[in-house]
Amino acid sequence: MESATSWSNPLPLSSLPSPSHSRHPSAFKFMAFSTLHTFSLPSLSSPSSFHPFPLSSLSPKPTSFNPRPLFPRTMHASRIQDAVGGALALVQSSPATWQSALLSNALIFFLGSPILVSGLSLSGIGAAFLLGTLTWRAFGPSGFFLVATYFVIGTAATKVKMAQKVAQGVAEKKRGRRGPGSVIGSSAAGCICAFLTIFGVGGEAFSRLWRLGFVASFCTKLSDTVSSEIGKAYGKTTYLVTTFKVVPRGTEGAVSVEGTLAGILASIVLAFVSFLIGEVGSHEAIICVLAAQIANLGESIIGAALQEKEGFKWLNNDAVNVINISMGSIIAVFMQQALQIWGS
Repeated sequence: MESATSWSNPLPLSSLPSPSHSRHPSAFKFMAFSTLHTFSLPSLSSPSSFHPFPLSSLSPKPTSFNPRPLFPRTMHASRIQDAVGGALALVQSSPATWQSALLSNALIFFLGSPILVSGLSLSGIGAAFLLGTLTWRAFGPSGFFLVATYFVIGTAATKVKMAQKVAQGVAEKKRGRRGPGSVIGSSAAGCICAFLTIFGVGGEAFSRLWRLGFVASFCTKLSDTVSSEIGKAYGKTTYLVTTFKVVPRGTEGAVSVEGTLAGILASIVLAFVSFLIGEVGSHEAIICVLAAQIANLGESIIGAALQEKEGFKWLNNDAVNVINISMGSIIAVFMQQALQIWGS
């Protein structure tokens, strides 16, 4: 019995210090209190507390990720959005600037490259880009749209019955793909009007006249191109404009009824487009059509009488084009001035 008691109580009670002999009887109370708070019992309200290991340790750990790569992507996307927004603001700037003209032309030429390649040589595309940039800078998107309309209609007319024209030897060189000389020859008067507008020659009073001359030059050239190409394709009888003798198709200075009517219609279409986009007024559109027909008649006379004749070898097709469109612009400006004087 003693051994059992001594096993269950290895330390006799007498060995414990008596409260009466302790200097700080509250120390035991403090130790008991702190021990209970240090080793608290599990809560019955939380079943997971009875598990020897936390349940969170049994759940799969989330894969670690590094958020740092997301920031460059976000910054990159933000930079792209800023660049696109800045480009759109630049294109829509009014009045047009050289920067907006260059950017707009680069974008349009890139998107329209299949059409450009079909109608222009590589050097011709370069000349057309300079023309488009100058046009956008002077007359904005509406002026550029006018030139684009001229190019599309003129190229389509050139491609009409191309095989037949090639077989008859009356097709344009390089199957109608025009080079820089043709581009410059067809737009020289329009470029001069554009420069006069950009530099404000004559002030506000003349700005409308330069715009009219610009539109008239392209109406004149489109009328000439369509009348010539349709006349070569469908003209039944071709007459020399100076003598009215019947001559073969493609003869310089020759005209046909079919080609003449097609040329008049083309100038009407382009003048009407110019009116719709606000480049010219209604009576100015009529002036452009009339000036185009007068200039084309003069061009046919020059072609029949002088072009590439003895002493006029320099008067090739490009030179005649410059004379033709210049006449169209000048006649339109003088007609407008005459109407203003007569109206006052």
